[in-house]
Amino acid sequence: MPVPSRSAATERSLLREHAFRTLRAAIVDGTLEPGERLNDAELCAWLGVSRTPVREAIARLEQIGLVTVRPGSSTTVSPLDVRATVEAQTVAAAMHELAAREAVPALTAADLDAMTSANGAFAEALETGEVDAAIAADDAFHGVFVRVSGNRRLAAVLDDVTPLLRRMERTRFASLTGRASVAQHARIVELARAGDAEGAARANRENWLTLRPLDSPGDSPEDGPDQEDADVPR
Repeated sequence: MPVPSRSAATERSLLREHAFRTLRAAIVDGTLEPGERLNDAELCAWLGVSRTPVREAIARLEQIGLVTVRPGSSTTVSPLDVRATVEAQTVAAAMHELAAREAVPALTAADLDAMTSANGAFAEALETGEVDAAIAADDAFHGVFVRVSGNRRLAAVLDDVTPLLRRMERTRFASLTGRASVAQHARIVELARAGDAEGAARANRENWLTLRPLDSPGDSPEDGPDQEDADVPR
């Protein structure tokens, strides 16, 4: 029997992934706001998929804390949760520390140049106040370690926790004041270029712990930190 070019299972998987990533991005960038009610029919029409991929995507979003599902009642975009963000930050910092430790011995000159270039783009975006560009450049910088480490489990964990951090960053800060992170990034590259895996790993972890969403997990999201503590993004 000829092998089908694409199975029905593969098609469903692609539709499910498309729905999940599109909805996740809309929640993170604020298109879908905290507390907003999600209607299956409207989401299906917007995404151009059937109800099944939408419901599967919603289940994944609930698992990572981006939506709240009340069976038989409603599905809404989760409110900002400071405690969850702090927990996500701790996990992300540990994963990026591991990524640097595993990646440094395998970095090439091209990898180091890519990190330097990303940091330059990051600095420029901070100067012009372009939030999207700054976040993209920050992701590109740290993404080199994640990619070179080749650790798929590590990457999967980051894929779950990073959106929680990015969402808080976008919502809580109208301007970026993370210029100190440019110097931190440069130091990380310097340590990596010297082959200091432990030093680069520690510096990478500290860089991710720079953000302090609030003074304590019990504070209100409106109370924000002092600008000198708000190094966003890393």
